[in-house]
Amino acid sequence: MNQQRAFVLLAIALSALVSLWIVLPFLQYVLAAVILAYVLFPLHARLAPRIGDRASPVLLIVLTLVAVILPLVYVGTVLYRDLLELAQGETALDAETLEARIEESTGQTVDIQSALVDVGEALVEVLFGSVTQVVGMTFTATLGLALTLFLVYYTLRDGPAFVDWAADVIPLPPEVTADLFDQVHRTTWGVVIGHISVAVIQGLVGGVGLYVAGVPNVVFWTFVMIVLALLPLIGAFMIWGPAALYLVAVDQVVPGVALALYGIVVVSMIDNYARPIVIDREAHLNPGVILVGVFGGVYTLGFTGLFIGPIVIGVLAATLATFREDYDRL
Repeated sequence: MNQQRAFVLLAIALSALVSLWIVLPFLQYVLAAVILAYVLFPLHARLAPRIGDRASPVLLIVLTLVAVILPLVYVGTVLYRDLLELAQGETALDAETLEARIEESTGQTVDIQSALVDVGEALVEVLFGSVTQVVGMTFTATLGLALTLFLVYYTLRDGPAFVDWAADVIPLPPEVTADLFDQVHRTTWGVVIGHISVAVIQGLVGGVGLYVAGVPNVVFWTFVMIVLALLPLIGAFMIWGPAALYLVAVDQVVPGVALALYGIVVVSMIDNYARPIVIDREAHLNPGVILVGVFGGVYTLGFTGLFIGPIVIGVLAATLATFREDYDRL
């Protein structure tokens, strides 16, 4: 390696590190913008020839704000409020009656209230940081939302040009680069539209059942159900099943039985039919790997990591698959 090449590589490495250091406070918003633009791009490709390359991203961003981002902000606010109440021991759950029923049935004393407080404190810290950081987090989130919207606009408008540039810059044979991009696309689409969307839909449908049945802290339990729904078959059941038993234990038999039937007939049907159709054709990832990505993403990036974590692991899997299949051509 001559001195000129070494200097260029050193300059690239240093500028990359400095760029990462600058972007790091807003990394979750940058990644969220990329994923959102990726999901919206098929719509943009159909809409742009009719209304133009500049108007199409603006229209899609406005529709996304109304349909997705504003509801997510509201859910995040309610979730934060519910978690604070849970961490302070202020919950509408009839923990004393439930503890008494458990002691009558098993002879064991269980402190459910303390366990819920510990869970609430841990989730507040992981998802939102300490209470003293809320003001700073709100300011950062406002800047991050503005950054996300601008990045979505430019990613939609200039996305194909960026992909072409990346294909030229990557030091791989063209056919290997094409295979890599195809693997990343199919895996990412399968993770986003498959695992995550099915889990979100299943969790929201289950949350409707919890709300109608009268289970308290619905937003909190719906969020937990969305995360656990990434586990097939048993994920969502881990929330609506105990919730149905809780209602029966506190003498609300009719709502409890109704919730159990709703979970078996409606919530489980989404898992049994929708998941194989939208996942197995695209993302060949073990659900356990996806779940690790979810928990790791949430722990690292907060709420946004719920979506970004599995996608990062999916891209890694796609890259490894391309390396294995095209090793002889490298």
